[in-house]
Formats: sequence, structure tokens, C-alpha cells
Amino acid sequence: MEKNVIRLLKAEEIECRAAAVNEKGVSLLLYKDARVDQRILDETFGLFGWKRSHQCIEGSLYCTVEVYDSGKGEWVSKQDVGTMGHAEKEKSQASDSFKRACFNWGIGRELYSAPFIWIPASRADIQKKGEKFFCNSRFSVRSISYNCGREIDGLVIADEKGRKVYELKAAGRGESSRIPDTKMGLLETELKRTGVGMEEVMERYHIHGPGDMSEELYGRIMKALAKTKSVA
Repeated sequence: MEKNVIRLLKAEEIECRAAAVNEKGVSLLLYKDARVDQRILDETFGLFGWKRSHQCIEGSLYCTVEVYDSGKGEWVSKQDVGTMGHAEKEKSQASDSFKRACFNWGIGRELYSAPFIWIPASRADIQKKGEKFFCNSRFSVRSISYNCGREIDGLVIADEKGRKVYELKAAGRGESSRIPDTKMGLLETELKRTGVGMEEVMERYHIHGPGDMSEELYGRIMKALAKTKSVA
């Protein structure tokens, strides 16, 4: 089983979902569906080399994904619990627990390295209904690349008309390079301290996302935040 390497997700296997919407734009999350997990399990371990089962433990639905280790002649299992969606709760919980168990096997784990994705209102169809904002635009991943650590280092997202609305340039492939996670952590701490939103930073400095920040711009942003008072 040690020879079976879980491949990285392709652009067409990744979907975009709105995480938060306001009058200034929409933030996106990247995710995969259960069919992608099934396909990669088939490719990696064979049609008869893996199996799944579900167990209800203290009212929560768990999924166990087992893979056959031919070298040891035994099944190896990994398990996780699912969360319920708003519709078809039992089905959504079963699907979610399966996807989470597959994350434990490494399928799609690279999505955890996704940058903060913000689409400004000028590039999205934002509508207000009552007190809530909604995004009517649909987005998809046009291209994606990874570094040697299996982390996302390049990403292009387009709208339903094929227009590029977001880009993270991989280091060495463009003018900008990704700010290290340690520095991004310091930036997030400062944003929380001051109450300033990432979308405000992007609007102020005319960037599409953290991936557009150069080291010089990062320094300017941090200096500006340092002069900003903490929220009460």
C-alpha cells in the first residue's frame, strides 16, 4: 500500500462555494464532492481495493474508509464524523463523513492550504434581499498548481462567463510570490486586533487577494495596522 500515492486534485475536480457575502464582495471556499473521492480511491487502490461503511455513535454518523494492504494482507481503516446540512440531513451527513474520512487518507488535503479568496463586488453580481446579501455569480477553478509540499501556490478562478476574477501567482512564475504562512499569521492577528477586514485591506491597496501581496506591500500594510487602535 505504501506505493499508492494519492494524487493532487485537478482544477475541474474543485468547486467554489460562497463563504461570506456583503456589499463589497464575496469570499470563496474551495471544496470537492464525494464523487471525486470515489474516483481517486478507484484510481489509487482499484475498484476492489477499498470499502466504506457507516456507524452511528452517540447520535452522530461516522464513516470508515478501509484500504487493503496487500503487503500485510489486512485492511487499514480511517474514520471521521460528518455534519448535517440544511436539506436531506441524513444524506448530507453520510456524504460529509465520507469526504472527511477521505481527507484523512490524504484526498484533497491540499485544499487546507488554499489562500483567502476574495472577489470584489465589481467582479461579482451582488444582490441584497431584505437585510441579507447574495451572490448570483458562479465561479470555477480555471487552473491550479502546487509546490513540492503539496500546497497550493498558483490559482486562477473565473466566473460563469469565463472572465478571470482572482489569481494567485506561483512563486517564480510572476511578479509576486506568496507570503510565508508565519507572516500571514501575524497579519491575521493584526486584523483581529484592529477589527479591520481582509476585504478592506484588498480594497485599500487594490489587490485581489493576499496572494497579490509583495514583501514590500506586506510591510506597508503591517505598518499601517500597527498605527491602528485595537477594537474595544
